[in-house]
Amino acid sequence: MKKIVIAFIGVCTFLSCKKEEVYTNVALVFEKPANFPEPDYDLNSNPITEKGFELGKKLFYDGKLSSDGVVSCAFCHQQKFAFTHHGHQFSHGVEDRVGKRNTPPIQNMAFQNQFSWDGAAFHLDLFPIIPITNPVEMDETVTNVLKKLQEDAAYTRLFSQAFEDGKINADNTFKAMSQFMLMMVSANSKYDKYIRGEKGGDFSVEEKNGLQLFKNKCASCHTSDVFTDNSFRNNGLPINPEINDLGRMTVTLVEEDKYKFKVPSLRNIELTAPYMHDGRFGSLNSVLNFYINGVQETPNLDPILKNTNGTLGIQLTEEEKENIIAFLKTLTDEQFITDKRFAE
Repeated sequence: MKKIVIAFIGVCTFLSCKKEEVYTNVALVFEKPANFPEPDYDLNSNPITEKGFELGKKLFYDGKLSSDGVVSCAFCHQQKFAFTHHGHQFSHGVEDRVGKRNTPPIQNMAFQNQFSWDGAAFHLDLFPIIPITNPVEMDETVTNVLKKLQEDAAYTRLFSQAFEDGKINADNTFKAMSQFMLMMVSANSKYDKYIRGEKGGDFSVEEKNGLQLFKNKCASCHTSDVFTDNSFRNNGLPINPEINDLGRMTVTLVEEDKYKFKVPSLRNIELTAPYMHDGRFGSLNSVLNFYINGVQETPNLDPILKNTNGTLGIQLTEEEKENIIAFLKTLTDEQFITDKRFAE
């Protein structure tokens, strides 16, 4: 990846002499973890650079993207909770308006190809448009956001440094945000060290048992070391009549997609409570209890949750449940949630 070099030539007069100012927009290296699949995002279409990343980060933490000038992306995506809104069942937006879905984490986005619980965005560059324009989240228009950015001298400078054309437009804005999110790779948990045979990856007997149980009971949906197959499934949650969220059907309008939601990644799952698309469970214990005895025969229930003996869900003993939870906690990546590159 070549470096983009832009130079400002200084001007000298008898009163003053401004030195030549040169800055270099250095390419940043995207490193694929050894145990990860190939990225879904086409990195050649949007090369990650130092200034592009810096611009994307500033946008991520800036309230200008919302109608009230306060609610930023980071308002609901907090780093110490793997960029989720920990403790909040539903996302909160401008004027403290409350949505109907739990905030999903932002991590390993380069390895995903569908975004939001219903897959409304099929490309990472389009993903920010959803919360920006959602009336109960940021309640703004892309046109207004661009106008505010164009009137800001700091953004004028950053856009000129990050992109060759220097334009403050939708394409560059969302590409910059993607550059920031693409670098947010979480792949240094105890599990990763165990898989890669690195120091600090020693598993206890309980964790090893939990990993094997996970492979047998859960890995058909939470595949690869990204821990999601990017599919949409109905996992048998009892329907909340007050919300009646149709899930994927909201986007496709296809009846077969009713009550299907994206399979979430389980990375940093210990930090991202509450769980499910509507945040109805406050603990991992509650989640597994649901899969053991709470799955209901709702429309389009995933066949994988229908057992040959006529029961629904995942059959686990109390000990097996504890082992799986022990394993899930090995997916916590302390380096990721404290990485200063992503901090405000």
